[in-house]
Order: sequence, then structure tokens, then C-alpha cells
Amino acid sequence: MSPRPPSVAGAPAGTATTAVDPAGAVAGLALDLQGGDAWTWRKRLAGTCPGCPPEAPIALHVNGSPVAAAREGDAFAATVPLAPGANEVVAVATLPDGREQRSAATTHTLRLSPGPTARIAVTVASDGFVLDGGGSEPSPSDRSPIRDFAWSAPHGNPAPLAARGETATALVPLDRGAPVAARRLILAPPAVDGDYRVSLRVVDAAGRGDTAATTVVVEGGAPRAVDPARERPAWIDPAVVYGVVPWAFGGDGLRSVTARLDDLRDLGVAALWLSPITRTPPGGFGYEVLDYFAVRDEYGTLDDLCELVRQAHARDLRVLLDVVPNHSSSQHPYHRDAEAHGSASATYDFYDRDAAGTPTHYFNWRHLPNLNFANPEVRRFALEALAFWVREVDVDGFRVDAVWGIRQRRPAWLGEFVDEIRRLKPDALIVAEASARDPFYAAAGFDAAYDWTDQLGHWAWADVFAAPPPFGPALTAALTADRAQPDPRSLVFRFLNNNDTGDRFVTAHGPDRYRVALALLLTLPGLPCLFTGDEVGAEYLPYGPPAPIDWTDRFGLRDHVKRLIALRRQQPSLHAAGWTPLAVEPAAASLGYLRHGRAGDPPVL
Repeated sequence: MSPRPPSVAGAPAGTATTAVDPAGAVAGLALDLQGGDAWTWRKRLAGTCPGCPPEAPIALHVNGSPVAAAREGDAFAATVPLAPGANEVVAVATLPDGREQRSAATTHTLRLSPGPTARIAVTVASDGFVLDGGGSEPSPSDRSPIRDFAWSAPHGNPAPLAARGETATALVPLDRGAPVAARRLILAPPAVDGDYRVSLRVVDAAGRGDTAATTVVVEGGAPRAVDPARERPAWIDPAVVYGVVPWAFGGDGLRSVTARLDDLRDLGVAALWLSPITRTPPGGFGYEVLDYFAVRDEYGTLDDLCELVRQAHARDLRVLLDVVPNHSSSQHPYHRDAEAHGSASATYDFYDRDAAGTPTHYFNWRHLPNLNFANPEVRRFALEALAFWVREVDVDGFRVDAVWGIRQRRPAWLGEFVDEIRRLKPDALIVAEASARDPFYAAAGFDAAYDWTDQLGHWAWADVFAAPPPFGPALTAALTADRAQPDPRSLVFRFLNNNDTGDRFVTAHGPDRYRVALALLLTLPGLPCLFTGDEVGAEYLPYGPPAPIDWTDRFGLRDHVKRLIALRRQQPSLHAAGWTPLAVEPAAASLGYLRHGRAGDPPVL
């Protein structure tokens, strides 16, 4: 599928009033739902017809086309097909004397767009790779057959690629010129080792298209199969992530971030994690989502975000979004409609509810009602909301907020989400805001999870630096606990500051201890994350009044951080998993550890 849902500014509402036959034969024929947004190609609709004769058939007319409804007493229901856009639905009962009783019309607006779904299967052959697009799926709306298959390779692969279609004999360059048109592609292994990305574009008979991608690996000069359940994209291991709060960069939001990209590239980070950029109530940090498909006005426009991503990619920087599928704002149009109209609202069941019908929430987050992932429409809505930013903006991954909530209510959806993002962008980085000590997230395909203890939201290093030296034993205990659930794919997402840590580390512990902590952060196993202003010791509160921070390097930290990042990138052992604590003297003032990786990589002391 390649849908591009429009911005959801509100839920269209029909009026489920009672229709009365002019002759008064039957009164009260009505549909249960008043209408609204729909995220399914086929929707189950129901209603009642009090006093309808048992022999009177009832049909639901969708844009004029009837679908017979099943009856049980006065109740009736039918599963009806929906077309993209507005669908007018009317229930019609045909009375024994031939007269028709009609309900008031409701409107269900389908937010999905028709189109095929591209899929790639990869097998390793003696002479290279076989990439097969035959598993691509036609649009569920009309089953229009897939007509064209076109393979291409983006810029940035370690070496040029050459391929041929299954009926061709000559290899042609895949990195330039016209794409190779074939359902199956034979890809010759290039001479340079590395990860290679290949894309497939499919187009159906109606001219609608979709694009998927895959990664193939050459190792030791030979093609190698990739196990996505146990391997991370190669770029992630040496990476340092940088958390970006756009308002802290300047008054122009996303444009202010774009203006500082050269500084971030010079620092050496590999990826930017943008705090929530979707529309939110004024003054909010962004986790109270009003529109999952629109950029918040204070930060700019969709074009501003696209330009930021383009400019970042031009500097070999990747861009991640902070996304919030667990809940919406209580002011979201879907929740407001549900609160106003109760069970007659088409989005009433979009929210998780207790036995009394009250929307559930976590902690004191009454303004953040949980979405109902037991509802397949919600699962599709959330999936489309996240995939939208990959398709339309080309973002490179996500930090998924409150993912532990979905894990409690609908864990299977998280695997579906990861699979869809990998289909679109196989080298995406996906980080769970949940403890890395829970093996579930690595098993579901997440690349990293938070440096938390088993207690939700509790930073594993929280008690390490608050106590007087020696802090080595406490740090060693925390790092050892991180390894209690080993998984070759899992990384611990490490930080000293983020949006939830309150006072900055330098404020709480001073510049000297902060300098030591930065060295630990950037030389220990895991995926390190710096946050806005960390490299200059900026002091502010992320949830405080939004204002640009002071970028003055008052403590002389930037060069220290830059050297540590460069060292991590250059030394394979520093971005490997091997870590061995060492006994050193004097223990009260020193901490020693050995970092080691694959055989042949020199260890770092």
C-alpha cells in the first residue's frame, strides 16, 4: 500500500436521527453510528428497525449500491465496502407492501488510499542474490493486477551494483540510468564488502504504485544471507544519536535546526532524534497529539521538515522522529467526538475503556487517553500514521514513546509495526522507550531500548553519580544487570540527559563529574545519546518555558565530546558489546574497564 492520508483536522459527523415513513407504517429505522473517519476497506455497520416486520429485508446502501443486511429481531448488520473519501450510507427496509423505509444518511470517510503493496524476498545463490518481487500484493480495494516491476539502488552503497532481469543475459548498472524492469532480479555480488540497499517499485494497472526496499550483505567477498531478527543495520553500531528539541535551537523551529546541521556533523553524531513534531495543543512538549499527519505550527511546515531531512542526508546525518502511538491528546478530534456522542461516535471504540466505559490512561495522564489496539481500525490508523513519515518525508526511524503501554495491551502490534517500517526502510533505527532489560523489545525487532532498570522509567545510572566516590561498584552493578538478558540484536540506549531527566546532569553534579560521565557514556557498550546542548553543558529544563538555549561552551566541553565520538567511531572495540571491569588502584578515585570485540580488533583499555 502507498496511502497518503489527508491531515485529520476533524471527524466528519453524520446525524443518526430517526426517519419516519410518510404513511407511518414503520418508525425508528436508524444506524447505530453517526459516521466519521474509517481506517478499513470493509466496515461492519449495524442498526435497529423497531417494529419492522420479520419478512422485511433490510439493505445498507453505500453510495447507492445495496448490501444485504442480516437481521436478528429488530437489529440488523452488514459488512460494507468503502471507497476512498466520503461514503454515504443509508439503511433501507423494504416493507411487505413494496414501500421503502429509509434511515437518515451517515457519512463514513475512508482515510486509506488504494494501491499495491511491494514486497521483496531475497535468497542467496552461488553467483549472487536473487531478489523476487512476486510476493507483492494487489490493492485490497479492487485487486487491480500489478503491471510493472522496477528495481533500483540508491546513492550511498559501498560500491556500484550490477544486475539482470530473469530473462536477460547481460548485467546492467543498477545505480544509475533506467531501473531494471523484472519481477525477479539477479544481483551480482560487488567486490567491496558491506551492506547494500536495493529498492523495488511496483505499479498496478490503475497506475498506482508502492516502493519497498531490502538490504543485502557482502562479507569476505561473498554474498551472505541477512537475518533481520538478529542483525542490526551496520551503520548503527558506531553511531551516536543526538536528541533535538527544535525550540531550543532558535525561534524558527525546524529551520533553526537545519541551520545548525553543519555543527552537528562536525561534532560527529550520526543521527538526530527530533522531539515530537506533530500537531499538539499550544505550549505542549508534543506528546499530546492532535494530528498525527501534520507538523505543529510552532515548528514550521511539512516542507520545512522535508528540507531538514534532505539537508541532513546531504551531510550523512539520519533523522528519527519521536512518535506517540500509545495515546492521543484528549483534545484530538476523535476523542472529542467520542466524548460528545458516546457509543454513536464512529471513534468511540478508538479508545481503550474500563468496565464503566471511561477511557483508560496511565499515571495521572488523564489528558492522554489510551488508544484501543484491540480495534483493527486503530491498529491500521497507527501504522499509517507512522509509515506516513517514512513515505512522505524519508525519515530514518523512530523513538517510540510509551511503547510499554502498547506492549501491555497489544504486544503483537509492535512486531507488525517494525515489519512495516523495515519493509519501507530496512536500515531504519527503531528505539523503544522501555527497559532494555526486557527481552521482548529485541524479539519484536527494536534495535535499542532504554537504559532503565526493571522499574518503569527508572534510569539505571540514577544512583551511581549521586553518591560520593567510589562509584565504580554501583556502575559495574548497573552494567552487569544490563547484560542479564543478552540478545545479539539488542542495544542499551544510554543517556545522561533526555526530555524526562529534569535538571541537566551538569547542573546536578557539576562540570568535573559531567566530563567523566561523558567519557563513560561514549566508551561503554550500547547506543549513546547526547541531548540538546549536552556538548556545551547547557542548563535548562526541557519541559520549561520554550526558549532558545545558550550555546556558549562555558565549561570547554565540545572538543572533549568531539574527540570521544571520533574515538568511538574509529575503534571497533568501542562500539562492540565486549566489556570487562578491571580492578584498579586507588579504587576510590579510579574506574577501569576493557572494551573488546571481534577477534582481530584491538581491545581498548
